[in-house]
Amino acid sequence: MSEKGKSKEKKEKKTIQEGMNLKELTDLLDIKAKGLIEKLSEKGLNIGVNDEITGSLAQDLSDILNMELEIVPVDKMVRLKAKEQTKELKPKPPVVSIMGHVDHGKTTLLDAIRESNLVNKESGGITQHIGAYRISYKNKHITFVDTPGHEAFTQLRSRGAKVTDIVVLVVAADDGVMPQTKEAIDHARAADVPIIVAINKIDRTQADIDATKQQLSKQDLLVEDWGGDTICVEISAKEKKNLEDLLDMILLLSEMLEITANPKVSAQGIVLEASLDTSKGPVATVIIQQGKLTRGEAFVCGTTYGKARAMFDEKGHSVKEAEISMPVEILGFCDVPVAGDFFQVLPDLDKAKRIANFRLLKTKKTKGEDKDRPTLDQLFKDMENEEKKTLPLILKTDVQGSVEVLNHILPNLSTDKVNIDILHSSTGKISESDVSLASTANAIIIGYNTKPNKKTQETANAENVEIRTYKVIYELTDDIKKALQGMLEPVKKEVYQGRAEVKRTFKIKGAGIIAGCLVQDGVIHRNSKIKLLRNDEIIHEGTIASLKHLKKDVTEIKKGYECGINIQNFKDIKEGDTIEAYTVEEAPPK
Repeated sequence: MSEKGKSKEKKEKKTIQEGMNLKELTDLLDIKAKGLIEKLSEKGLNIGVNDEITGSLAQDLSDILNMELEIVPVDKMVRLKAKEQTKELKPKPPVVSIMGHVDHGKTTLLDAIRESNLVNKESGGITQHIGAYRISYKNKHITFVDTPGHEAFTQLRSRGAKVTDIVVLVVAADDGVMPQTKEAIDHARAADVPIIVAINKIDRTQADIDATKQQLSKQDLLVEDWGGDTICVEISAKEKKNLEDLLDMILLLSEMLEITANPKVSAQGIVLEASLDTSKGPVATVIIQQGKLTRGEAFVCGTTYGKARAMFDEKGHSVKEAEISMPVEILGFCDVPVAGDFFQVLPDLDKAKRIANFRLLKTKKTKGEDKDRPTLDQLFKDMENEEKKTLPLILKTDVQGSVEVLNHILPNLSTDKVNIDILHSSTGKISESDVSLASTANAIIIGYNTKPNKKTQETANAENVEIRTYKVIYELTDDIKKALQGMLEPVKKEVYQGRAEVKRTFKIKGAGIIAGCLVQDGVIHRNSKIKLLRNDEIIHEGTIASLKHLKKDVTEIKKGYECGINIQNFKDIKEGDTIEAYTVEEAPPK
């Protein structure tokens, strides 16, 4: 066969488990290790039977064996195996997250469900908080995840960890749909998790259930008794009214969704939270998703590993086994894992250690590489290769009127090749919650007359989430149009230089107001652009008119030194303000 014919020949695809060594591969393929090692040697590779198969080695082996070798994480292989064994799949207890606006009664509802389920009413009740707890209702279990906020919920999703099966959206009947209610809806939808609405505080005289349902309908959550398909339960968490109805609906939806798991595979789960305990060492709360975890079993979890030497439930009771959907605190990690890490039981500790080390090495090699996140410029390139695309946007503005205008304008820019989808829109500063949502949904954040603070921008950079900010609507719409035509202009990027705190202000004749400052971070340059922040809000952007140290003009001031800064054409400077210095660089669109 000609070389051309060989290139067209479809190669057999073989998945191999991460951390596998050459001997295990040859056993799997039923071939001689010696002959394979000789062929590798001809390629200049000195490989032994105990050497692990890395990405580059897998490519060399693929060429030699004329097959496509794909390295797959061990937890992914177990999940695939679990789904393939259809006869072993059994209904699993649902895992539920309760979300909603602050003060609408999320914590009260969680406490009410938990307290009503306690067999013993002894003082103290739940003695240990582990981030989740399981209740028994009508001879079935339901697990509730006590998420500290939408950010935590979405961060787990952004790492590919689908913990939650159902979201219960709590909305106060006397307050209706509020900003965090909308945010919770958007986060749940981005995670593709079904929603049950719990209209709370129906006992209050100001409660207006119909008005609340009407507001929900505007968020595309039309409740069943209004002709929609969203399950809605009217409750009072404070008076423990209709809680059983809510639990019934959770079980009913769980049955309708046919949530299943495989109890026959080796146990795996998701880390909800983890910490370093001074007496216990590294500990983590894990929700079991497949199989059954038994005390003493070896496991790998992210880049750490260990043996489950002790396990505790949410009451602090020691347990020998953890079943599917059961939250359990595990001791025995060699290091603290990360929330969202997959927990996977393995046959022995040596194998667990080998895989953890393989992942750690891979992490070090790929650290700093860009994640595959969308940018406006990439959109046009993708359009050339694929059919209709969707451009997901998160929209933040300074005032509600702008939200309404842009919600109308931007979707109308959709073309026959690209559909513009606004996942979430609200007023206020661009927050870390917005970045988390964008990271999960592969969205771009658009800010109109609002910007992220330094910490949020750093988070966006780390997650490789694109944030674009505008002050004029036509510039925003023009950029979207240009992106759709592949004509986007170079990106203007702010590069942080330093930060100084205003300690005192002086009025100097002929110069105006001088800010006596202490440089807290980085360097302040004479030619820097600056932002003046008060209570973390930007109140002015401009340039430095003069920079002095001990009455002498200087070109820069470093961290730890005092200086006098005169801001060009601006006098409203107060003690406690922060001056942040930066430059603007132009770069080609990503």
